[in-house]
Order: sequence, then C-alpha cells, then structure tokens
Amino acid sequence: MNKILKKSLLIAVTLLVSFNCSSNKPNTMKDDKAIVSIETGLTILKVRTAINKGSSYIVANSYEGTLLGVSFDGKILWKNALSGFMNHDVWIRDLDNDGKDEILAANADGNIYCLNAEGKLLWSFKKNDAPMFAVTAIKKDNKMYVVAGGFDKKIYYLDTKGKEVKEIETSTFSIEKSYKKVGQKRAPNNVSMTNFIRVVENKDQTETLVVLGTNNHMQNVGTLYFFNPLENLPFKKKPIQQDKSVKGKLRIRPIGDLKIVDYDNDGEKEILLGASAHVNDLLVTLYSIKEDTFTFHKLDKISFGYDIAHSEVIKQNGKDILLSRAGSQIHLYEKGNYKTSVERLVSTYAYNDLWKDPTTNNIILASSQSGGSQIHIINTENKNWKKEFKNLHPLGKIASILANTKSIRNNLDQFQKPDYQEKSQPVYFMTEKVPDNLIGLKNKISKNYESPIFLNSLHMREVENWDRSQVTNEKYKNSRDRRKKYTLTSDEALTQITNQFKGEPGIAYWAGHGNDPYMFHINTTKKVVDMANGKKTVLIYPEMEDHSDNLNFLVDDLVYPLAKYVQGKNTNIFLRSKHVSWLGSNYNKPWSRLMSGEFADVFVPSMEETTDKSMELSLAGRTGMWASGAVNSWGTRSVPDNTAFDRSRQLGYQRLPNHFLRMLIFHTSYGAQYINNFAVDQDYLSVYWELIAKGALYVPKRNEILSFSPVHVSMKEPDHHYIDEGSNVKWSIFYDEEFENNNPYAISRLSGSWPGAAVTEWDFSRYAAGVKERRLNFLAPYENGLVLITPPQKGVFAQKNVVRKSLSENLHPFYKNILKEYITDGHNYYSADGKETYKANEYYKIIEKEIKESAKKLPVTVSGDVAWVVAQTSPKHLRLTILDNGYINPEESTAIVSFNNIKIKKITDILSEEAFKVENSSVKINIPLGAFRFIDIELEKAF
Repeated sequence: MNKILKKSLLIAVTLLVSFNCSSNKPNTMKDDKAIVSIETGLTILKVRTAINKGSSYIVANSYEGTLLGVSFDGKILWKNALSGFMNHDVWIRDLDNDGKDEILAANADGNIYCLNAEGKLLWSFKKNDAPMFAVTAIKKDNKMYVVAGGFDKKIYYLDTKGKEVKEIETSTFSIEKSYKKVGQKRAPNNVSMTNFIRVVENKDQTETLVVLGTNNHMQNVGTLYFFNPLENLPFKKKPIQQDKSVKGKLRIRPIGDLKIVDYDNDGEKEILLGASAHVNDLLVTLYSIKEDTFTFHKLDKISFGYDIAHSEVIKQNGKDILLSRAGSQIHLYEKGNYKTSVERLVSTYAYNDLWKDPTTNNIILASSQSGGSQIHIINTENKNWKKEFKNLHPLGKIASILANTKSIRNNLDQFQKPDYQEKSQPVYFMTEKVPDNLIGLKNKISKNYESPIFLNSLHMREVENWDRSQVTNEKYKNSRDRRKKYTLTSDEALTQITNQFKGEPGIAYWAGHGNDPYMFHINTTKKVVDMANGKKTVLIYPEMEDHSDNLNFLVDDLVYPLAKYVQGKNTNIFLRSKHVSWLGSNYNKPWSRLMSGEFADVFVPSMEETTDKSMELSLAGRTGMWASGAVNSWGTRSVPDNTAFDRSRQLGYQRLPNHFLRMLIFHTSYGAQYINNFAVDQDYLSVYWELIAKGALYVPKRNEILSFSPVHVSMKEPDHHYIDEGSNVKWSIFYDEEFENNNPYAISRLSGSWPGAAVTEWDFSRYAAGVKERRLNFLAPYENGLVLITPPQKGVFAQKNVVRKSLSENLHPFYKNILKEYITDGHNYYSADGKETYKANEYYKIIEKEIKESAKKLPVTVSGDVAWVVAQTSPKHLRLTILDNGYINPEESTAIVSFNNIKIKKITDILSEEAFKVENSSVKINIPLGAFRFIDIELEKAF
C-alpha cells in the first residue's frame, strides 16, 4: 500500500472516530461532543481562524511551514507549502475589505508571505536572510498596512501589495541592555528584535501598534513599545516587570504568547502575556493599558518540562475568566494577583498552540507536542468539555506511534540474538530513573545480560563548603551554583556519595558544573574514586564550554590533575558540554591534552543541546573525536528541553518520548555508550533497555562502523568569530547584514539570531549532513555517510606528540587507503601545508563532489527521510539501522538502500523477519511512522 493511500485511510478512520459520524457542522458544536478532533496528517504548530464571506474556518501551520485551510467539519480546503521553512508567526486580517481574510506568515527564510482565502500566494516580501519573526496588519485612516519584524532589528511597514512603505531601526527607540559573559562577544545595547507585533483596537476606533522588543530569548523579558501607526518613535515604553510595591518576588521569564483581549468587556484592551520557560517559572501576565499595571498568575503543580503558557478569556457561568494551557493542563482563574486560586484540568498531552475563534468562542488546540497531527476544537459552553479534555487522547500520528512501538515490542519478545553476532560494547545508563513498576524488568536485564549497566544516579542538593582562599583564579574562587547549597564537610560529602555504591555496579553524579566546577574539593573527589574499589564511577561536569583565559586555569588546576589521578581506576569524566564545544572549542590549546589521546580512557564527550541549532554538527564532532582516538567513548543526553532551539518558544513538554527513543537508538548504533537520559515516560522508553540487552540494537566499536564517509573535515585552531557566534546562542541581536554578505563561513548561522533559518549553500550542514535549516537536526540524513569532524591528521596543522593512533588505524580496515582530508577553521579551508587558503563559498563544491564520489566506495548508502548506520556484526553480516528522521514531526518514510561492490545473499529485518529482494543493486524499505528497523545484510563472502 503506498504512502499517500495509507495517509488517506489514516485521516478517514481518524475523522470517523473523532466525529463519531455526527453533525456535518461541528463548528456549531450542536452534537453531544464538547471536543471535536480533526486529522490533518501533519504536525500542527500554530492555529488561527479566518473569515471567508461570513464563515469561519481554521488556518493551520505545520512544522514544515505548510499552511492549511481547514473547515470545522474536518475538510482540508487548501494547502500551501510556501518555502518549506518554518513560519514563526501567522496573522489573519482582511486587507482589502472584500469580506475575505488574507493570511500573513513571517517565515524563517526571511520572507513575509501573503495568501488569499483560497491559499494562493498573493505576494512575498524579503529584505535579507534574517528570519522574520512577527507580523500583523494595522489600519490608519481607513488604509491597511502590514507590519513585520524579525532578527535584523528593524520594523517594516508594507502596503497591501507587499511593497515597502518604510522601515524603522529599533536602535532609534530600544532601551534593551546587554551584559558581557567572560570569553564572549558583548551584545550591543539599545537594539531589539521583534518578539511580537500586534494591534490594539481603541475605544475611538483608532488602532495602536504594540511591539514586544527583546534582545535575548532566554534571559531578557523585554519591553512593550506603543506606536501610533507609521510613526517612527513609540509614544510609550513599558518594561515587563513586577511592580515594586507588590510583595513577593516573581521570576519573570521571556514571553512566548501575546494576545490582545478585553477581559471585562469595557472597551479597554488588555495585553495577555504568557511565559516561555521551565514549568516551574510559568507566569501569565495581564497588562492593563488603561491602568498601566501588570497582574501576574503563577501556573504551578505541573510536572517537569518546558512550555509556553497559552491563554485566552472565556465565559464560564456568565463570568469572564482566564483560561491558560500549560503542560498537559488547563488552568481556569479570575483576574487577580499570582495567589488567585485556580481550577486545574489535567490531561495526558500538551499542545503546540491555543486560539479562540471570535465567531463561536470555541477554543482550538494545535497538535500534541508528542508528534501529534490533529487539531482539537473545544466548545467551552458544553458542560462536558472539562471531562472530555481530561480524557483527550489524540489519534492520528499519536495512535500510529503507539501501535508501531507495540509491534516492535511484540517482535522483540520473540527475538534471539543470532550466533554469528559479535559482542556489543557495554552501555552505561547514568541517570536512568527506574519506577517501581519496572524494577523487575531492570533486575531481569541486570541478572541475565551484560549490558546495559544501570548505574546509581545521585542528585545532590547540598555540596561541599570548602575554603577557597587559596584558589588563585577570581572567577572560580567566587563561583557558586544557585541551585546548590554549600553546607557539607568533605567527610559528609564522602559519606553521602560513597553510600550509593552499596549493591550497585557503580554511580554517576555531578562533581561540578560550568557555573562552579569546584562543587567538591579535588581531594574529596579523589577519595570517592578510591573508595569505589574499582566500581564504575562517572563524574559528570555539565556546561563546561568556555573559551576564555579562565579555561587555562581550570584545566591545569582541576581537569587534568583529576584525569591523571583517576586513570586506570574505572572512572570517567563525562564532559556534558554545549554549543560548539566538540567541533571548535576542543581544538583550542587548553584542550590539547584531551585531544592528544593522553586520557582517552577517562574523558567522555557529551552534549547539552538545549538552545543549540547544530545537532548534526555535534554528532560529527563527537564521533570524529572518538574515531580519531582522542577518546575511547562518547555519550549522549535526552532531556525535555532538547527541543528548545528558541527559548522564547519552548515547546518541550512531550509526554510520549518517541523522539528521545529514536535519537538514543541512532546515537547508540553509532557507538555511544554513556547515556544521560531523562525518560519522561519510562514505561514507553524501556524498550530501549531491551533492544540493547537482547542485541537487536548493536553497539559497535569504531572499527566496525561502515557508514562513515571516506571524506572527513579536520578542524585546525578555530576562527574566533566562528567560536563566538556558535557560543552566543541566547542573544538574538547579532545579525550584521554587511558582515554576512562579505564573510562566507564554512559553518555559520549558529547564534540566537537564526532559529529555523536556512543554512547557506556552502555550509557543512547542507553539503555534508544533508540538512537545510537550523532546527533540531538530531537525526540528520547524511545520505553519503557521516562526514566526521576530526583533528588534522597530517601537515602543519597536525597536533604534535599525540598518544592516539592515526584515523585510518582506528577505523575499519576498509578505510585504510581511501580517506580524504579537508581542513577548516570554521571559516575558510586550507591546504595541508598551510600555504593556501580557500573561500568557503567556492571550495565547498570540491568537497561536496568528493563526498558524493566517495560514497560510491561505501558498501551501503541510504537515502530518504531517514537516519541510518551500518556496522559489521560478523565477517559476513552487516547491521543496518534505519530510523524515521522526523524528530518531533515523525512521518512514515521510505529508505532507498543502495549497495556498492558487495554481493548480497539475504536481507532480513531481524525483528519482523521480513525479507527484502535486491533489484538493480538497491532495495526500498518502508519505515513506519515514529519507528525504526534493524536490517541484517548477509553477504556472499566475508567483507
């Protein structure tokens, strides 16, 4: 059955179930259902409503940037894929007064798009490549204007045909301030990007433009700027902050939702703001324009995760109340201060957006954050709506994911590891919280299988309070982590930590953090290792990315002395770093001993990828370190805010961790052994344990992998701007058009100014990894093989006096004489002798061509919307792992597997036992939505 037919059947079945064969006018909600669900087949991120000749319909915006018109009875009226890049904002208004609303989209490709009521593109406007982030339409003297803004720090007025009327530099009015983090470029003061642009309709029928400007999408809430239409300067500037007269301090976080409402129906508008943050910090803020005051409500008692507080005003029992969606909950409450009591409705899933249809007052929810594909319409006037919300279980993609995972589990129950299969590398679960109902499974695995190994995870609120007067570096003498209490003596810390070894194979705990690497005195940590008596000890150091002079002190005073001491004692230092740490910063001088291989058995590079946009690069960087011999292991991490590439739009409350599962399988099949996991739903994710234990998921050594490209890109001492941009992922005001136009970089657009943006034609991410945008590429296709980022192997840039072997000696013997090296600093490319410099926007063509040609030498390559790995499991067997590569937008896909210079005897799915037939040296393999397959390729003769 082909993909289109399958999707059509899925939609049809879902619609039948959702609508229960009831009224064909569900927008009236006349049937008994309080919630109606509409299947779209796409992951819907935003929902709006539009009017077409008096009738309301839904405008939906998908993950891929497709806009859809959807009738309330579930019919897809039209689709427009636009540019194929994400829409950061969608706004609806009738621009030409013909009774039909136009649709405006602020796109990550730098365009503003305008569509008519039939979904046809009317016009587009683009000034540069910086993503557009906000758009609206305003009326002045009965004339309409489109107003837009984004990351180029300007506001644009356009006429209704898309022609520019004027532009305003935010530097002429912004009051936003920055600060300098040591080792990083300082963001400029008094400039803003436009987080939101909206219109306030005044009592006298005039309109006011309100702009929420900010400069940092994680640490600055921003300011409300009020403009009369077309005027250059705001008539009012209102920082979003707590009134100093209010008792109790609130942690006010960046804004992820802004709506204009009239809470008490007096004709005076209020601005309703919802935070984008960890759920512990979710606030809903109501700003009264008339009274010039803020009132706050804290949304509490939500499980761990990250989300946006989406809010609206609804009627309940004749009263205006506030409805806020956060996490998997809806909170109902009256206007007031943050202590106002609420009615809390707890459901199963979180949703990507919330909107109120002004014609019916129905609440519309976008798809579930867990990869859902439905739109949900809530009639809050129906007495059953609260009960139905609590019991809402989306169908569509969610149902498919659950069914496909269940099928894999059932097949795994019958699976026996084949006799020919070599022994996998061990996998260490460092932070695997095992609930009571799964203790039996964990114990069964630990008793009957050598891997995975469940370490005891220790999370300490209290750390050591020791005398730092002799620390000669001022930063580390004074650094403290605000999440910790510094109360323990060395002996108390030792007792707490070493007690965790009892009855366990080992422990993992934070020995320090980038905020304070000295949470424990080095001698205390050494004693922990000694008292482990040979049991596995993993010392976790999160967020250690630094490229200031302080790093020289830190590595010489703490990191290397500790590494030297623990060497040979079954202890690892897990460097859970950030941003460009393992594809740039590690090639600076302070990390030279790590990169030499001196401590290959000690250091484990891993990543915190929250707020980053470079996942395909960090994979190439870590596996490149491993393949080079700088380290003998590498690690990975899954945590709810992995989905946050833009902190002002944090949709990180996936309750179904299918995206985690596929990412972990992908990384483990590439040899990752140290797993730092926050499961969310351990019952679901425990299939990962069994896949490793039973050997279906093969964990290869580096010399068993056959999906590395023969081409690798080596990093010499990195360009300063490249490192600085890659580390400034929170500041959103670094766009410099002149610099961008005149300085093509081999790897670029990594700062906070580029969420969802298109990568350049010459960027490594495009030509090597096969991705097109700066967004969540955890499962990059790399269809020509994974192009490693490695230490230079020869020539003037090669590190001297290294302990590690050469790359060709560490890899599979197949690579012995076919490796091809290119050298970069993140900016340009260089000849091995250092005498020639090549511009990235020209030289990439040579590398791209070589990658494509070299792929023909690999025994197997795979194309399609998939991620894949090939490893040799025995002389005559290859294990091909293939996964749906839609991270939070899963999709059924087809993998096209091509074979080069090998003779195939048999191809079989090791779990389902489905056999495949090779035709013309290739085979097509269906990958179910949200799923993965393990394919055994049996060869005619040993490879």
